[in-house]
Amino acid sequence: MYMERKNWLQKAISSIKNMRFQYKLLMGYLLACVVPLLFVSAIIFHESAEGLEDSSEEFASLYTSQIRTTLSEFIQEYDTVTKSVLVDNDLINSIGEEGKMPIDELIIQKVAVQRLLMRVTLLKPEIGSVMLISRENSVYQYSTTASRVNEQILLSRDWYKQIRSADDTFFITGLHDRSYYDDKSAGAMVTVGRVLFNYDGAYAGILLMDLDPFALLRLDHEFVLARDKYGISVIISNSKGEIVYHSDAASGRLSWQHVLESGDQYRADDSSKDKIILSGSTTQGNLFVKTEIPRSKLLHKINQIKGVTVTVIVMSCLVITLISVGLSYTITRPIKSLRKSMKQAEAGQYLPIERKQANDEIGSLVHSYNKMIITIRTLIKDVYIAEIKQRQAKFIALQNQINPHMLYNTLESIRMKTLVKGDEETADMIKILSRMFRLALNKEGKHHSINHELEYTINYLKLQNIRFEDMFRLHATIPEDMLHCSIIPLIFQPIVENSINHGFKDYSHPLNIELEGIWTEKGDILIRVTDDGGGFSLQKQEELRALLEDAETDKYKLEQTDSTESNGIGLKNIAERIKIQYGNRYYLSIQSRLGHGTTVELLIPKR
Repeated sequence: MYMERKNWLQKAISSIKNMRFQYKLLMGYLLACVVPLLFVSAIIFHESAEGLEDSSEEFASLYTSQIRTTLSEFIQEYDTVTKSVLVDNDLINSIGEEGKMPIDELIIQKVAVQRLLMRVTLLKPEIGSVMLISRENSVYQYSTTASRVNEQILLSRDWYKQIRSADDTFFITGLHDRSYYDDKSAGAMVTVGRVLFNYDGAYAGILLMDLDPFALLRLDHEFVLARDKYGISVIISNSKGEIVYHSDAASGRLSWQHVLESGDQYRADDSSKDKIILSGSTTQGNLFVKTEIPRSKLLHKINQIKGVTVTVIVMSCLVITLISVGLSYTITRPIKSLRKSMKQAEAGQYLPIERKQANDEIGSLVHSYNKMIITIRTLIKDVYIAEIKQRQAKFIALQNQINPHMLYNTLESIRMKTLVKGDEETADMIKILSRMFRLALNKEGKHHSINHELEYTINYLKLQNIRFEDMFRLHATIPEDMLHCSIIPLIFQPIVENSINHGFKDYSHPLNIELEGIWTEKGDILIRVTDDGGGFSLQKQEELRALLEDAETDKYKLEQTDSTESNGIGLKNIAERIKIQYGNRYYLSIQSRLGHGTTVELLIPKR
């Protein structure tokens, strides 16, 4: 595992090193700008989220505190209202004695109870129905609506049975349905009441007041808007854990029937991380308040901040990328132009960068480079012209080096034959010599072909055969299409002359010379001149090869060497002219074995 990580790290470092300079600059700009931007944005978002959450929790705490205060006021008020019935102690004591009263006293008692109940409803307008139930289960009721309570159904309800057996004097029941009313309408109610006792502390009856759950909370309009904005749920329960109020049902998000059926779910202690839960109780401890705030709602603004932050980061990254591309392009463009110009200079094209540059360090570098290129181009142009002139002078000098030597030999032959033979033979020799001179003198400024060179060599051998009585035989095998190719003049004849001078032993054996033309695979021309003469010794071959190798360095020299030796002068002359005319790729080479002849090869281009 360690080696894999090390190899991966090395590959990553190598990739960065080999990355183009423009991309390195772009990455550098992006890292220098985006990393601090992300870091600062993360800090700002974190601090904003924490601050907003703290503020929201403070608001929720304040909201819960107001609810507790409101509920405490509610309990105090209704505690006072229910105590107001205790003023009529005689009436309370007589409630359980209905069976012992005569009919007229019973009627008077019922009227008095009705007045008592009516007085209670006048104290709180939100009270819908007030009931007084004696210890004998006699039900007295007063309602501000047309709906009446079915006494039998009421007495059979579980919640009523539970408050009969409770120890609390003042009580608030949990939510219960209103099915004990005659209208049987849907909904839920909360009953507030008090257990009544007579003079000696015996149970006398129960006072019940049915309220709409909305009556429990009287909140400011701003608090209601904030509750709906943040999705706050307020759940109020009594000391027995029964649900007394649920804001979602009050606001219509849930039905009261659903709350009644799922009471255990709302009473459970919800410790979910998706909610912020604040709890509290009223001062008298009769009611408990639980405020639930969904984090998704509470942190809605945080999510908006997150969205805005991400949008700003993305837009900033795009702007930074565009700026980085522009800056990197501004820096790398002159460098690319400089690199392109250097590539052209490597190829021999010395062109300055013509685009206008900035006045920065790179612009100064390009300006200096342009001056250098112009200077180099000027120097190369001067050197090139001087070299061309030098080559022309050298070429003429090399040609003039050959002609006097050949002319001397020819004239010597004519002189010898003139002494020995008659005028006709002399005339033939002069005729052949005139052809040779014509070919030699017409070589400059005109097309000189291999065919011309071959004809010149044949005429030369004719002269030599007149002198040496047909001791030289020339066998030429050159393709027809090769005969019309161009070649510099006086190439074959010096080689053949060299074969005669160094290969011809005596008059006992004639000298055979083979001249062969071959096309190479690259389309060049290979001329091979082979004789069966005496050849050269190893020492002589080394001298000749050293002489030919000097042709590479001596091709620009106009001065002549002080050596008076003529051995190899013709071959070196040809080698120098080949290098001058065709370039260093082309050559003259020689191979020889003592007693087995000599082979000379020429490589020239097809022209």
